[in-house]
Amino acid sequence: MNWDELFHMQKELDTYIENHNNLTGEALFKRKVLALMVELGELANETRCFKFWSAKPASARAVILEEYVDGLHFILSLGIEIEAGMGTEDYEEYADLTNGFLKVYEEVNRFSTSPCQETYQALFTSYLTLGRTIGFSEQDVQDAYLAKNKVNYERQDKGY
Repeated sequence: MNWDELFHMQKELDTYIENHNNLTGEALFKRKVLALMVELGELANETRCFKFWSAKPASARAVILEEYVDGLHFILSLGIEIEAGMGTEDYEEYADLTNGFLKVYEEVNRFSTSPCQETYQALFTSYLTLGRTIGFSEQDVQDAYLAKNKVNYERQDKGY
């Protein structure tokens, strides 16, 4: 996947949002971390992987993918905040989706308290691993990111 392209697109979107909402120069790091945690919770809710008490199935794959990409937007944005890039670490799949979510939350917390390339890389890798465990290919993620990026601009223009 061409991560440089996605980082570039995210930087343009971040600048657009900041200018459009008069946020230029404001410290947004902690708000982005919280937004990522909320998006991660929304993603978990759509997979229903932790809802042992319920027989209701997971949401449609497209819904889950859109929630996943919402989180990816914030991860890219946080990387831009600290001028981090995507490394080339390999990632596998989590044996259990619930543990995968917990691992990502753990990495978000580590990154939030110690924002550096190392903790960012661990966060990014854990999130990509989660996506792979859910069943998303790199092409799925890239296509969904491109589509959602366009929607995010449209929402800004409509006063979302």
